[in-house]
Amino acid sequence: MDHGSDPDRRVTTRRISFEASLAALPRHFAADGDLVTSHVIAALSSVFPDGEDFFVRSVRHYRDRLDDPVLSRQVAGFIGQESMHGREHRALNARLAELGYPTLQGERLTRWGLALRSRLLPPISNLAATAALEHVTATLAELLLSDPEARRLCGHQGITDLFLWHALEESEHKAVAFDVYRAVGGGERLRILTMRLMTLAFVVGTALQVAASLLLDPATYRRGNLRASLRRFLASPFVQPAVRARLRAYNRRGFHPDDVDASALTARWRDELFGDGGTLRDLLVTASGRGEGT
Repeated sequence: MDHGSDPDRRVTTRRISFEASLAALPRHFAADGDLVTSHVIAALSSVFPDGEDFFVRSVRHYRDRLDDPVLSRQVAGFIGQESMHGREHRALNARLAELGYPTLQGERLTRWGLALRSRLLPPISNLAATAALEHVTATLAELLLSDPEARRLCGHQGITDLFLWHALEESEHKAVAFDVYRAVGGGERLRILTMRLMTLAFVVGTALQVAASLLLDPATYRRGNLRASLRRFLASPFVQPAVRARLRAYNRRGFHPDDVDASALTARWRDELFGDGGTLRDLLVTASGRGEGT
């Protein structure tokens, strides 16, 4: 299916702060104080700040080569959104570190690995990695936006609100890096190979980070706690076959992120979170922001 840059795609930079809402975050913040889910969320948050910085660098490298003014505006919004995601996840990671999670070590390891990749591989490969990982984050984001049980599992309201904001914006800009990759001549073979490698790296890297984090938590060693929690996580929406199928769809030749139309979903959550009476309007730092649609 052939797609151009969608002129109706809204990529708005929202300046927002969750710091106050996370001040009273408990040690095991996931629903029902769940051990494994808390550590999975913390592990994911630890890779976001430097991951988002890598995405921005990868897309910005090609910004001057874009002839499409619609896509150029969307890139401006993408950069603004990703920069804000990095800032808010750094604040969350600092709070999680106070609670005993190794999130700052996770940030440093992610920064080192992505810096090494940037030095060793050409820019088009890093852009392909960005497009692939954007598909991973959009898949998880749209699951969170569409599945009440996924939202419930986030537990603490501050965590839920932060991840809903992040998920909305990941869905809003899910095709931007992909469209830049295609606009600058990125090929299908590299795109698909990169996705296969990045999926493996994401799954293995996250699993290792969660395992290391759990080893540092005294709650892991309470009789039966880890086994019961792991069983609950493996039954959660995040690891069901539908998620794996959505991720594998990227490996199909001719794939485009907009093959899954989430416009109604994003419109609903844009209104619920930031419309008149939106639940997160009070967290906005300023009524105006940078990027498309502001």
